[in-house]
Amino acid sequence: MFKTRAKYHLGQVVRHRKHPFRGVVFDVDAMFSNTDAWYEAIPEESRPAKDQPYYHLLAENDQSFYVAYVSEQNLVADYSGEPVDHPDLPDLFGPFEDGHYPLHVQLN
Repeated sequence: MFKTRAKYHLGQVVRHRKHPFRGVVFDVDAMFSNTDAWYEAIPEESRPAKDQPYYHLLAENDQSFYVAYVSEQNLVADYSGEPVDHPDLPDLFGPFEDGHYPLHVQLN
């Protein structure tokens, strides 16, 4: 049986190790669950392993807001204490408090 444990949790603010964006975790896949086309579009020398948690993020950078799908190896916790301004945050989470976003809705 395959077992994995996610390092980051729902509502946690994280940032990408290499690219300049931050986001809030809103879903976690125990292992890669996106399309093969998406995976193959990543340059081979930077392609992360599939057998690790992948995180769905409400992400932001200096130019825009978007949803990102990122491997655990490419994330680090963000301890800046700064909120994320993604416009979809209120749909899932309560107000930013103590460095994270509390769940606002019941998830399965």
